[in-house]
Amino acid sequence: MVAAEVFPFPFPERRRLLEGVRAYGLIMAMWVRSTMAYRASFAMTVFGDFAVTAFDFVTILLMFSHVDALGGYSLPEIALLYGLSATAFGLCDLLLGSMDRVGRRVRDGTMDTLLVRPVPVLAQVAADRFALRRVGRITQGLLVLGYALVTLDIAWTPLKVLMLPMMVVSGAAIFGAVFVAGAAFQFVAQDASEVQNSFTYGGTTLLQYPPTIFAKDLVRGVTFVVPLAFVSWLPALYVLGREYPVGLPQWVAFLPPLVAAGCWGLAGLAWRTGLRSYRSTGS
Repeated sequence: MVAAEVFPFPFPERRRLLEGVRAYGLIMAMWVRSTMAYRASFAMTVFGDFAVTAFDFVTILLMFSHVDALGGYSLPEIALLYGLSATAFGLCDLLLGSMDRVGRRVRDGTMDTLLVRPVPVLAQVAADRFALRRVGRITQGLLVLGYALVTLDIAWTPLKVLMLPMMVVSGAAIFGAVFVAGAAFQFVAQDASEVQNSFTYGGTTLLQYPPTIFAKDLVRGVTFVVPLAFVSWLPALYVLGREYPVGLPQWVAFLPPLVAAGCWGLAGLAWRTGLRSYRSTGS
């Protein structure tokens, strides 16, 4: 009874989950060793990722060279939204950024090689070509987040302090669920990586700006349909002491962990359905 309470999953499911995590770690370690064999190249690609993503924030700085506020938000407030979104997405992109290759594998038949291995397919796809260079994006997001926390005048409470790491972890989990659901869709569409990217890369760009500059229908869509607003908008606006544009109660700011769990449940169901529908190319 005690074991069942501590581990809510059935034993076969727990065992498969642990096998998947172990396989992911082994594949990831293999790609990291391969990457670190060329350290100068690794350093340059990390800097490249850092520089490319930094231009997003440079664009915001250029805007504020002409205006004092954007949608009623100051530069430090937008920097908070930007830093949280970029850091959460960077962490997810590091761990699951290879999921957009599913469509390519379905088209060329290499998905078959993953199915015959005694390892969960999701772990193999997620860890495939693990790109450690993506830490550049995370570093850039953390720097902007640090700037925001230093310059903002926030009445900090223990709850608000705890919400910062919660937003990053839960936000990464929500983005991860979108990655997995998008990959599952590619089993059917086969060439839908750009559709997936519109919700992942496009989603993080959307969240880097305040919700007040967007139409309310769009805000409702990323709140109730694809719940990207729970990555940063809702909890960050609570920290800033601002009202959400569509008039939700304050307690929804504490829901990101539950939303992330629900998204992963749906994403897992979509992945299993997509995997069962897969038919080999025969080549």
